[in-house]
Amino acid sequence: MGKTKLTMTIPPNQITGLVLAGGRAKRMNTQDKGLIDCAGRPLISYAIDVLNQVCSDILINANRSLEQYKTFGMPVIQDATTTFDGPLAGILAGLNVASTPYLISIPCDCPKLEADTLRRLVQALETKNGEISMPHDGSRAHPVIMALRTHLAPSLSAQLAAGERKIDRWTQKHECVLIDCSDNPDQFLNVNTPEDLQQMEHQLRTKPS
Repeated sequence: MGKTKLTMTIPPNQITGLVLAGGRAKRMNTQDKGLIDCAGRPLISYAIDVLNQVCSDILINANRSLEQYKTFGMPVIQDATTTFDGPLAGILAGLNVASTPYLISIPCDCPKLEADTLRRLVQALETKNGEISMPHDGSRAHPVIMALRTHLAPSLSAQLAAGERKIDRWTQKHECVLIDCSDNPDQFLNVNTPEDLQQMEHQLRTKPS
């Protein structure tokens, strides 16, 4: 028997989705990770699919291959800084562009991520009065996957201007809610190396339909 889909009280038109694809991917021989083929389709397409189940608007954060990313049919935005400052710079770019009260950020290389997890993150901002929410797999948090209120843009801008790139240094300044996802930690597996890619392709191709 399948799981019951979580119903959100926050409608999709109040949520902007952001796919983070702006990294340098050094462990992938600097290939543009979001465009790498994984089980017959670009890695980023999995992220777009899962966000489409939760959000009305989706942005792609990228710093190269911009024309290729534009072929996915959604706005492509570059980091708010020019020095590859990590995920926070991409998240700030999304916050600056979003016209909705809420933003969900996810990486481009996490193809098993479930839509219900994203729904739970967004819902926690309302039910638990959080400013930021992120999943915890029972062992650790996954802060690049987060839902947050877009009014936090000035705070994040100040954080990066001060030279602080660590996500936890910023999130600890705000009301941050951890969501227990220990029932399915495998959804947070990501692709950082060619070996990871090979393993992920095998998992996706053998996944029960």
